[in-house]
Amino acid sequence: MRAARFALVFLLIEFLDEFVFGVREAAWPLIRADLGLTYAQIGLLLGVPSLVSNLVEPFLGILGDVWRRRVLVLGGGVIFAGGLLLTALSRDAGLLMVSFVALYPASGAFVSLSQATLMDLAPARREQNMARWTFAGSVGVVGGPLVLAAAISLNLDWRGLFVALAVLALAVLAAAWRVPYDGLATQSTDVKPAGGRSGLALLAAGLTDALRALRRGEVWRWLILLDASDLLLDVLLGFLALYMVDVAGATAGEAATAVAVWTGVGLVGDLLLIPLLERVRGLSYLRVSTAVELILFPAFLLAPGFWPKVILLAALGFFNAGWYAILQAGLYAAMPGQSGTALAVKNVSGLAAGLIPLALGLVAQQFGLEAALWLLLLGPLALLIGLPRPVAS
Repeated sequence: MRAARFALVFLLIEFLDEFVFGVREAAWPLIRADLGLTYAQIGLLLGVPSLVSNLVEPFLGILGDVWRRRVLVLGGGVIFAGGLLLTALSRDAGLLMVSFVALYPASGAFVSLSQATLMDLAPARREQNMARWTFAGSVGVVGGPLVLAAAISLNLDWRGLFVALAVLALAVLAAAWRVPYDGLATQSTDVKPAGGRSGLALLAAGLTDALRALRRGEVWRWLILLDASDLLLDVLLGFLALYMVDVAGATAGEAATAVAVWTGVGLVGDLLLIPLLERVRGLSYLRVSTAVELILFPAFLLAPGFWPKVILLAALGFFNAGWYAILQAGLYAAMPGQSGTALAVKNVSGLAAGLIPLALGLVAQQFGLEAALWLLLLGPLALLIGLPRPVAS
C-alpha cells in the first residue's frame, strides 16, 4: 500500500510536467503573436534549453544514484515552479529563454528522477510501469490544450494560465515532500549501496560507470531509437499548433483543439497499451505501429483542409502510443541497478537531438514549415531499421 501511494505521487509529477508541456505547445501561436517571435527564434527557444539540460542532467542522474536523490528531486521542483512563474512574466524572447533554460533541467531533477525511482520499485515490471507513467503524462498533455482552449474562449491571457501552473507545481511539490526517495532508490536488489565514500568519490565512480555504459552498443541502440521516436512525439508537438495555423489556416483556438484531439486519442492508446503489454511483447507492437505511422504521417501532410488533417492527426496520435514507454523501459533493462545513470546517458545522447528543433526552425524559416515537417519521417524510418529483431527459439 505504501509503495502504491508513492507510485501515485510519481505519476502525479509526470502528469504535471506533461500538462505544462501541453499548455505551452498549444500556446505557441499566442506566445509568438505576443512577443513577435520568428520561426528561427522559436527553434532556438525549443533547442537551446534542451541542449543546456542535456549538459546538466547527466550529473543530476548520476548524483541521483550515488548521492541524495530526495534533495535533487525537491530542489528541482522548487526551480520548476519558479521557471513557470518567470515564463508568465516574460516580455521578450530573452527572458522567455531564461525561463525555459531553468525549466528543462529542473524537470530533469523533479520528474526524471521520480521516473527512475518508479523503475526501481519493481524492476521486473518496467514496461508496465512505464506504460502507466506514459498514460499519466498523456492525461496531462491532453488536459493542457483543452484548458488553453477554454481559457481562449473566456478571453483569458496565456500568462495567467502559467501563473496558475506555478501554483499547481507547488501543490504537487508538497505531495512529493513526504516521499523517501533515497530509501526507495535502494530497495531494488540490483542497486548497489554507496558505502561511506565521499561525495566527489561517488560522483567520480558514477561518471566512470556512465562512460562504461556509453561504450556498449546495446545502450546506444536504445538511446538512438528513443531520439528517433521523439521526432513524431515531442518534436512534432512543438510545431503542431504553428503548423495548423500557418499551413492549415486554423485559428489559435482551433489549433489548440487539434492538438487536444491528437493527444487525446494518444491518451486512449496509452490506456489500451497497459493491458496489451500483459499479452504482447512491446517490440512486436512497436514494429507494427511504426509501419502504420510511415503511411499516416505523409497522408497528414498531404491532406487538404483543416478537418481531414485533424482526422489523420487522431490516427497518428493513436498509433504512436507506447513508443516512449517501451523504448525507455528497454534502456532501463539494459542498465539494471543504474536508473539514474540511465537518465544521464540519455541526456548525453540528447545533446545532438537538442539541435533538431533549432534545425527545423531554420529550415522552416528558409523553406516553410510544411517542408520542414517532412524531415520528421526520418524518425519512424530509423525505428523500422533499428529495432531489435526477435531471437529465434
